[in-house]
Amino acid sequence: MDEETLHESAYRGTKAFTQLDVKTANATGFGAAADDYMERGIDLNEQLIRNKPATFFFRMAGDAMEGAGIYAGDVLLVDRSIKVASGKIIVAILNGELMVRRYKQQFNKAWLCAEHKRYKDVELTEFCDFQTWGVVTYSIHQHKH
Repeated sequence: MDEETLHESAYRGTKAFTQLDVKTANATGFGAAADDYMERGIDLNEQLIRNKPATFFFRMAGDAMEGAGIYAGDVLLVDRSIKVASGKIIVAILNGELMVRRYKQQFNKAWLCAEHKRYKDVELTEFCDFQTWGVVTYSIHQHKH
């Protein structure tokens, strides 16, 4: 026996292709974008979650992040394994309160910034009880009928 032959299952999941491989919807009504992948399906867990043990789901409460396209009732995917960096949207605990804000840092100063004009930016000082809970990777927004 020169070579060992390995046989794989017929279904290999959706890891074999990326979101860029999924065809775009045809607005004229001819054909369906998902028809080419109908036989193997698209698993949203495989597409949206990079680190399963570190990923959690939250439901957004409030309107503080509407400017970033995150609305009250949206489902947020939050990954605790991603390092916080300036510009990322995070879930933070500030003085015992859980909040979703954009993290901004310049030199030795940092802020939690809302994406709504009604809310002020919060500067993180040495007197704040601040803890990062995770980085928001996706938001799922239901379009109302």
